[in-house]
Amino acid sequence: MHPRLAGSRLGLILDAGAPVWTGAELRAVTAEMIGTMAAPLWDLVRYGPAKRWWTRLALTPEVEVWLLSWLPGQGTAPHDHGGAAGAFAVLSGDLSETYRYPGRPVRRATRGAGTAIGFGPGHAHVLRNSSEAPAVSVHAYSPPLVPTREYESLYHIPDEIPSLTVFAP
Repeated sequence: MHPRLAGSRLGLILDAGAPVWTGAELRAVTAEMIGTMAAPLWDLVRYGPAKRWWTRLALTPEVEVWLLSWLPGQGTAPHDHGGAAGAFAVLSGDLSETYRYPGRPVRRATRGAGTAIGFGPGHAHVLRNSSEAPAVSVHAYSPPLVPTREYESLYHIPDEIPSLTVFAP
């Protein structure tokens, strides 16, 4: 647990998990965090002018949780989460998500403040702050510590996204 969140509600939120959480369960975690823990999250937020800023909020044997900030124009390369399920919730601002599951079309959505989404292990995406204002989001993954894979584009993801090796926390 992030030292500045010791004794916070986060321990309770992460307490009742299965060995591997689903995207829906992780979505519930991130949504609850932006709904009930906004003040302590804002106390942690920093902005990095050269690249996105992030800090890990929690790491358990089942889940890892991150806080990220995004200045206008900051974003990710096309990537998957190595076969882990995931979720993110937008605390403030807007994030543009371009995403794809293998064998399906590329889709686009804008995720605004208060929005939380969960996704399964086959999800690949690009996230970007395409707005004029900073954005802040909370992300969760299960199993934890699974490396991401980057792609040239979302059109280059394989027909199946295999799981990568999981490292023990």
